[in-house]
Amino acid sequence: MRIADREAVEGRGERITLVPESLDDLWHLTYILEPGDLVSGDTTRRIQREDDKMRDTGGQREPMWVQIEVTDVEFAKFANRLRVGGEIVDCSREDQLGFHHTLNIEEHDEITVEKVWQVDQLERLEEAVEAAEQPDVAIATVEEGEAHVHTVAQYGVDERASITGTTGKGEYARGREELFAELTEILKRMDAEAIILAGPGFTKQDALDYIEDTAPKVAEKIQMVDTAAVGDRGVHEVLKRGAVDRVQTETRISREAELIDELMERIGEGAKAAYGVEEVQKAADYGATDTVLILDKRLREERAGEGDWDVDVNELVKSVERQGGDVTVFSHEFDPGQQLSNLGGIAALLRYRLE
Repeated sequence: MRIADREAVEGRGERITLVPESLDDLWHLTYILEPGDLVSGDTTRRIQREDDKMRDTGGQREPMWVQIEVTDVEFAKFANRLRVGGEIVDCSREDQLGFHHTLNIEEHDEITVEKVWQVDQLERLEEAVEAAEQPDVAIATVEEGEAHVHTVAQYGVDERASITGTTGKGEYARGREELFAELTEILKRMDAEAIILAGPGFTKQDALDYIEDTAPKVAEKIQMVDTAAVGDRGVHEVLKRGAVDRVQTETRISREAELIDELMERIGEGAKAAYGVEEVQKAADYGATDTVLILDKRLREERAGEGDWDVDVNELVKSVERQGGDVTVFSHEFDPGQQLSNLGGIAALLRYRLE
């Protein structure tokens, strides 16, 4: 994310001009933008002229600048865009005021957001800016007969390929090499700056040897990690072991995996942990919260007035920050976020145990 401009707006918070530079940045904006925000940018809109109405042509799309008051936000990952809908409150064409419009925001589009920014939203924005400096990482997990390739993104982990092949060595070596060859071709086509090669046993070393022989430039990007499994479970192990952190500076999802594991361990031991909004609010009232874990989807729902929590989530976050605690917003796209969802969407690691 790139911040092109920012200025205070008297009585209305701050106006920040942003340029999303990746799909990750569009995902971050999904949880920054909320109903009532003012978002402006260049767009096109279908305009039907008087002389067209008789022919029912539907009109032609014309370029214009609009500012909308946000009512809904949708991250369309597979369309590579963010859809922001709302009522037009300012426009380069006055005859369009009051109509509903959807801004289709793509990578490198400039938009301006005017709102009262919450602390965690500004932190998320800073995180997106810092992430632009981090390398793209792929995780390849391999064992006899199968290989998987995932990419690491701020919004979670995406599986890019799943390959199966003949298992074993000796007379099955050709099938094994075919598996390695297909894996190598996939890694060659990817734009990853770093690759983590993981899996159980010696198969990953054999795969690396093959890659070194056939694609030495790809091999230069590879680091190896031992895991007990491949696929999604293998990726989770890679994240837990901090392998991605050695390539990227503490990526979002590896931090989430670490926190959720610590939370589950504490819950299992009956130690310093709380989960569910009532328990977390109680811990905050006692000043006992060290780190609050909150699901992005639930946070957005509560701020939009669509949730069922009997607390003011903004006041809860501010209270934790005032006490010197941290707030980590989890992505619902990744497994740690799904685990947090099962605990009510909010939990806390505590400084001391509450009776």
